[in-house]
Amino acid sequence: MDYLVIYLHGFLSSPQSFKAQQTKAFVNRHYPKLTLEVPKLANYPLQAAQTIENIIAQHPNKKLRFVGSSLGGYLSTYMREKYGGKAVLVNPAVKPYDLLVDYLGEHTSPYTDEAFLLEHKHITELISLDSPRVTNLLNYWVLLQTADETLDYRQAEQKYHGCKMTIEPGGDHSFQHFERFLPDIFRFLLQD
Repeated sequence: MDYLVIYLHGFLSSPQSFKAQQTKAFVNRHYPKLTLEVPKLANYPLQAAQTIENIIAQHPNKKLRFVGSSLGGYLSTYMREKYGGKAVLVNPAVKPYDLLVDYLGEHTSPYTDEAFLLEHKHITELISLDSPRVTNLLNYWVLLQTADETLDYRQAEQKYHGCKMTIEPGGDHSFQHFERFLPDIFRFLLQD
C-alpha cells in the first residue's frame, strides 16, 4: 500500500497507550501490508515535531495519513497543514500552549518513568507549531467526547467547524471505546 499512517500519542502518553496498541492490533489484523508508524514522541514539542518529520522523510513516495490523540491531534494538524494528506483527530488539543502553562516544572512519564522538565521555552515551541486555520476540511475527521476532563471539546468543535465530526455525549479524555471507530477511521484514511 502506498500510504504511511502515523499515530501520534498525547502529552505524558506513549506508543504503549491503549489507543495506540488498539490501532496497531487493528492494522496488523486487517491491513498487514500498510506502513504504520507509532513513534515515541519527545516531551519537548520541537523534538517531537522533528521525530515526525524524520519519519515522513523516510517515506517520500507515500500518501500521508495521521491519527492523533490530544496533543498528538495538535501535532497531526500541524503536519497535515504542512505536508498534506488526511488526519483523524481524537479529542485533539486546540490550545495546548494555554493548558500546559499549568504543567511547567518537573514530570515523570507514567509509561517510561523518564523524568523531564517543562519550561517556558517549550510553550513558545508549542505556539510555533500552531495551525490557527485548517484548510481542506474534507481531509479531517474529528472525534470528540463531551465529558473530556482535560480539554473543552467545544474548542475543537469550533476550530474544526466544517470538517467531518463525531461528537458523543459523555466519555472522557481517553475517548472511551475508541476501538469501535477503527474500521471507519481506516476506511476514511485509505480513500483518496
